[in-house]
Amino acid sequence: MKIAITSTGKTLESDVDPRFGRATYFLIVDTETMGFELIENTNVAAGGGAGINSAKTVIDAGAQAVLTGNCGPNAHRTLAAAGVKLYTGLQGTITEAVEQFKAGMLKEASNANVEPHSGMNG
Repeated sequence: MKIAITSTGKTLESDVDPRFGRATYFLIVDTETMGFELIENTNVAAGGGAGINSAKTVIDAGAQAVLTGNCGPNAHRTLAAAGVKLYTGLQGTITEAVEQFKAGMLKEASNANVEPHSGMNG
């Protein structure tokens, strides 16, 4: 299964970025092999639409789930409309997040957990 994880860096040992729409990177991880594709998020400095455009980025990359710290309502709606599952509240490294996902320790988010534009201040 391919999952997208917001990341502060370029490796599996990087920390989960607490922001979805303005995350520095997305790591698209194959949960079976732990192989991954790195996507630099071009929406980091967007004035608006970062959540929706970031959601489109991970959808286009084939992610079936997103793991992140926080996600606003616009991104949540876009992901849900595409059938992509969302898991929020994550901390720690990318590897730790994947292991929690694989172990069934995460609860799927039914709503956004922050207000729109909450990631604009870093």
